[in-house]
Amino acid sequence: MAAERPKRPKDKMYKLLRKGKFKEFNLKREEGDAFNLAGLDLRAVDLTGVDTRGLNLVDAYLRDANLAGLDLRTCPLDGASLLQAHVSGTFFPHEIPADEISMSLKYGTRLRSRE
Repeated sequence: MAAERPKRPKDKMYKLLRKGKFKEFNLKREEGDAFNLAGLDLRAVDLTGVDTRGLNLVDAYLRDANLAGLDLRTCPLDGASLLQAHVSGTFFPHEIPADEISMSLKYGTRLRSRE
């Protein structure tokens, strides 16, 4: 069974992220605008200005994304791929073992939580 391709919706919240408009994204999120990042193509997106609390990054494609310094401890990441992402100083959920993160960074494997 082939994996589903990462999605690139025409959603306004997704477009704000792609364009690096993090202040506007964070504000709209606080105002309650609906969004879901699960399964999205976030390749090469710099997310360093995003409020990451509780973001759903399940199955997200994060190749070459800048995640440096982010706190992802409250973000579901099962199935996300981190190939060559920038993760210096990034906090990951404790359910995801370091070897899973290393494999994903090096080979693009999908992250799996420890049961």
